[in-house]
Amino acid sequence: MSSSQPNHPVSASPCCTEEEVVELVNRFYALVRQDPELGPIFEQRIDDWDAHLSILVGFWSTLLRGTRRFNGAPMPKHMALPGLNPPLFHRWLALFGQITTELGNPALKSQADAHAKSMAERFWQRYRVQGYDILNPAFPPASSKREKSA
Repeated sequence: MSSSQPNHPVSASPCCTEEEVVELVNRFYALVRQDPELGPIFEQRIDDWDAHLSILVGFWSTLLRGTRRFNGAPMPKHMALPGLNPPLFHRWLALFGQITTELGNPALKSQADAHAKSMAERFWQRYRVQGYDILNPAFPPASSKREKSA
């Protein structure tokens, strides 16, 4: 796994099935694509949604099920996204939490939400280090991509 992925241990017994991972990814990104704030960011950068979703399923399967199918480095691709700000991160987390709640699996929700929050906080921290945050200097740790960016 890439060093840009959260350092949360995967339990010996996965919190969810592979089918739940697929459902999480598909439902979440369907919601993101319809979102007036997040949708345009993703739609401008992802040309092949089927390929992107497949990568994301591998990513989340690695995190939640320990499958080790993903071994990429998503952080550099995401660092290239201009104009991100704390409200966008909070919106992403809110939509993600909505879907994990709707899936009805408390263990999946707990682990996936923890990973998502950790990723968002780390992403914003690195974004700031790179100087992309000049107008948006803080990302409060609240609970609230792309092939060409994940």
